[in-house]
Amino acid sequence: MDYIIIVAGGKGLRMGGDIPKQFLPIGGKPVLMRTIDRFREYDKGIGIVLVLPKTQQDYWKELCKKYPDFNSEGIMIADGGQTRFHSVQNGLNLVPNDAQGVVGVHDGVRPFVSVETIKRCYEAAREVKAVIPVTEVVETLRYTPENKNVFRGDYRLVQTPQVFDIQLLKEANKQEYKDTFTDDASVVEGIGQKVAMVEGNRENIKITTPFDITIAEALLK
Repeated sequence: MDYIIIVAGGKGLRMGGDIPKQFLPIGGKPVLMRTIDRFREYDKGIGIVLVLPKTQQDYWKELCKKYPDFNSEGIMIADGGQTRFHSVQNGLNLVPNDAQGVVGVHDGVRPFVSVETIKRCYEAAREVKAVIPVTEVVETLRYTPENKNVFRGDYRLVQTPQVFDIQLLKEANKQEYKDTFTDDASVVEGIGQKVAMVEGNRENIKITTPFDITIAEALLK
């Protein structure tokens, strides 16, 4: 059985409102619900672990009642941690220790990941154990310490879901936390595992600002 850990710990501060960004509606449906539905499109039987701060869990339950068309059954809830690393640890603890297969980690505010991207990540992870989706850099990049441009072909933008062999990710998450653990790929690289790249999709944006909501509404249309 495969799993997806969806991390949704945003407080909505950059949105300028009281409602956390993962709960904001786009096209009449909360961002987080759209994100979960995308993974069910890929695999109806996928094990879903939703990581939420304790202070948001009651709000989530009430939100599910307001959207009866959304299927909240079977979704496991884990407490958010002090950092993303600790949040993923908490989510991973709900995946059985003897589980075989692959597990993804995805940002709750990325509702436009394509089913094709999800499929590429999961299928590749079965072969190479650690995979991240990436897209090419289309803007010119400038390296500020030396105030000069760099060759953008040497760089990629990293997205989620980042997908791993379950036992590999569990082993990697036994490490002590380090500031260099900026994503899950950096965590597994901490135990010497190489991470492969597959093609992501440019629509797979991370919704963090009011402008992103505008883009999201446009994508839905």
